[in-house]
Amino acid sequence: MAEILQRKSEDAENEHIHLPAPTAWPIVLAFGFTMLAAGLVTDVGISLLGAVLMIAGCVGWFRQVLPAEQHEEVEVMDRPVTIASSRMLVERIVLSPSHRAHLPVETYPVVSGIKGGIAGGFAMILPALLYGWIAQHSIWYPVNLLGGAGVAHWSNPSTADIAAFHWQGLVVATVIHSVTCVLVGLLYGAMLPMLPRHPVLLGGILAPVLWTGILHAFMGVINPALDARIQWGWFLISQVIYGVVAGFVVARQGKIPTGQSLPFAARLGIEAPGLMLSNPQAGPPHGKEKP
Repeated sequence: MAEILQRKSEDAENEHIHLPAPTAWPIVLAFGFTMLAAGLVTDVGISLLGAVLMIAGCVGWFRQVLPAEQHEEVEVMDRPVTIASSRMLVERIVLSPSHRAHLPVETYPVVSGIKGGIAGGFAMILPALLYGWIAQHSIWYPVNLLGGAGVAHWSNPSTADIAAFHWQGLVVATVIHSVTCVLVGLLYGAMLPMLPRHPVLLGGILAPVLWTGILHAFMGVINPALDARIQWGWFLISQVIYGVVAGFVVARQGKIPTGQSLPFAARLGIEAPGLMLSNPQAGPPHGKEKP
């Protein structure tokens, strides 16, 4: 503490501030690390250049801080600032709850998303079977692609095996398809407040494109054999049909007011005096205000 006070007094007398010296080596180090990572998906030469820059950045930066830190003296510009105000008191803005907007005012219930997911699940079966009939001359091809895990003897199936009928694959595909459609519909219903005016746009365009892009990027890592057999154009068409049908089903459902302005207990369904505005006995009598 004594050393700090002494240094402050010396700086005040000399009118200078003791600061670390500027350096560009951290930028070189960061750029080298970026090139090292970029080389993993481009070319090994870029990674080698990035490694050289990283080593140079580390050496240059360490030489400026070891064994002693480099500093510079910055001159102090003493400019007194006077703050004046003609007001004697601080005014505060008083806002009532009615002045705050809670948007959206109305939205579709989450259960409407589940209904749309179930309807979309039935609708997307047709393009999937149509793809199997056109591409492999078998409607069981897409079914077995989805439910092939349920066929015990499948380790490296041929195209003929996938195109044939297997009741185990049919059962597993039905379970996977049903559960996935319900879960995606539930997620869709939870996302409806984001685009309350355009449920078809969210379900028919945005969600299918994003979902297909994510699966296309990771399917090669998750299941390379399945990735090699999926026709992504048909996959996207089936997803769009699923989303459009789900969106139309949701659009035909009635909207409900959002409960953002309600207390947390009221949103949990606890009807207590003073919480539910619909209760005529809740809160102060009409026409009167709390003291």
